[in-house]
Amino acid sequence: MISTSTSISRSEVLEHIEPFLRANLGTFLKSVEDSWQPSDFLPDSRQDNFFDEVKLLRERAGELSYDLLAVLIGDTITEEALPNYEAWFHELDHLNRDRDNGWAQWIRGWTAEENRHGDLLNRYLYLSGRVNMREFEASTQHLIADGFDLGTAHDPYRAFVYTSYQEAATNLSHRRVGTLARKAGDASLSKLCGMIAGDESRHARVYQTFVEKIFEVDPSEMMLAFEDMMRKKIVMPAHYMRELGVEMGKTFGHFTDAAQRLGVYTSQDYTDILEGLITTWKIDQITGLNGSAEKARDYIMKLPNRLRRVADRMPVPKLEYKFKWIE
Repeated sequence: MISTSTSISRSEVLEHIEPFLRANLGTFLKSVEDSWQPSDFLPDSRQDNFFDEVKLLRERAGELSYDLLAVLIGDTITEEALPNYEAWFHELDHLNRDRDNGWAQWIRGWTAEENRHGDLLNRYLYLSGRVNMREFEASTQHLIADGFDLGTAHDPYRAFVYTSYQEAATNLSHRRVGTLARKAGDASLSKLCGMIAGDESRHARVYQTFVEKIFEVDPSEMMLAFEDMMRKKIVMPAHYMRELGVEMGKTFGHFTDAAQRLGVYTSQDYTDILEGLITTWKIDQITGLNGSAEKARDYIMKLPNRLRRVADRMPVPKLEYKFKWIE
């Protein structure tokens, strides 16, 4: 057992948590045998009715609004950049890379589950007949090649704050896209978005649990890491998104404008997620903090109200951008 009264390293903390992680992998991850696969939700090319099913898919997709299709494409590009995420985790300091280590098993399993999301959405977009796939694919290649800087500085504490936040945001985004798709008459798209959102929700809970466990044994350093990430502001992994011939990051801004117009993900949602994390981690009740961490907690507790005042003054973007992805 680690004593909370002594200075401890991040390596010691993660090593302390690893048995808990290993014991719960069966809950945190689903087995391949029990997992859904992209082909479960799309027309089966082996069947005689394949072309009839594709025709129905295209008819339903034709009813999606321009902004909704743009947001769906942006979400897909984000999911397609998945190879970066595992590489990013393996670069984090203090994570044991031993193949049998619980942390390594989690990273591989999480990445494998996430990999299905891009596959599913990509195939849907291809079959929809509404997307310039070459432009879409070029944006995906750009995003992976450009990389990203999430502000975590190779620190697992900051990384877990980031993933706790980001997975909650993607759950919300996919779920709302699914709701809008159903309203537009595309129940199939709504269902597949719901399946992806279910994964994201489970993953968010797991990462939030990691942070809870760290708070138990290293509260001051965890609080300082939380404060640091909130001062920097959580950016989405696709913040460098661009189209061919467009400056890096410019397309992401237009993508987020479309998401705000639809109410898929807004500045209010950003603040709601923060408040949810403050409640989940019981930030107001954590004990054993040093002076710097107490100041960090004070900043975090006051931040939601500050963010809401700013968000209340932000107008919903009106200008509609013509994406190269959409014919």
